[in-house]
Amino acid sequence: MRLAETVTFGGSGLDRAAALRSDAGQIATLRAVGQVLPLWRGKPLVVAQAALGWVAADSVVLGTGDLVFLGLDDGVPRFAQDISAWQPEVLQPSQPAGFMDAARQGHPSLPADFAFEDLRGVMAQLSPREAELAATAKAVLQWHDTHGFCSACGVASDMINAGWQRSCPACGAHHFPRTDPVVIMLVVRGNKLLLGRSAAWPEGMYSLLAGFVEPGETLEAAVRREVFEETGITTADVRYLASQPWPFPASLMFGCIAEATSDEITLDPVELEDALWVTREELVEVMAGQHPKIKPGRKGAIAQFLMANFLAERLD
Repeated sequence: MRLAETVTFGGSGLDRAAALRSDAGQIATLRAVGQVLPLWRGKPLVVAQAALGWVAADSVVLGTGDLVFLGLDDGVPRFAQDISAWQPEVLQPSQPAGFMDAARQGHPSLPADFAFEDLRGVMAQLSPREAELAATAKAVLQWHDTHGFCSACGVASDMINAGWQRSCPACGAHHFPRTDPVVIMLVVRGNKLLLGRSAAWPEGMYSLLAGFVEPGETLEAAVRREVFEETGITTADVRYLASQPWPFPASLMFGCIAEATSDEITLDPVELEDALWVTREELVEVMAGQHPKIKPGRKGAIAQFLMANFLAERLD
């Protein structure tokens, strides 16, 4: 496996068993012996903030909705279900912590160490396999939640193929889960790396520049356009490095490295509050939490993965 695939939510070798999705009988058989990951308001069930909380298909925790078949985890059938309709008797209030909600919501039918938690808060503690399963579950269930009506005629559509397709009973249109491509880039010039921050971010947070790929655009063109639009920096050579599924809600991050051909930064104030160049030596301080201005990035995010391997000169 390439180093690039070790990024959080990266390829863990999950057998998605896509050929089984259209076989309702086989899916029913697998469900009877499989395990289900419940998600409540986008939060997966987690045990002790370190592993996913799987339950049996007949668990009282689950609702009456359809299950999404995630695949075979070393032979174990894995499913996911959205139970957001459940109303806790004791609702834990939201606890904003940067980009995530730190609140842990328990369930009366489960032990105290089980709780629904923001995936961003636990993603770095999960095993590669569980991280991939959780990302898949969150992305597909979010898609169903926001795409319940046919985009062709507006009629309510039905979930089919074990959760991997929606079908319109009126016009017969078929709809499939979508992923939005995003470029995120190491922009380098000599010994320097370009970082930026949005005004809405927590104080001290800087990261790599990123942006959505537009229709009809290559990854390389998107990198050059986004960097120039946000900072006025021009770039030449662009090379793909690694990708990361990012289910918040449905992105696929394409990590790239780009050689800058200019130094002077001209900010787009709509996109960025600040941008700056940091040397390798300064980036070491950032990653160690010792920089006077910039805080270290989130563990598990591809930005930190790229920066760490940039410092280690392990980009492949």
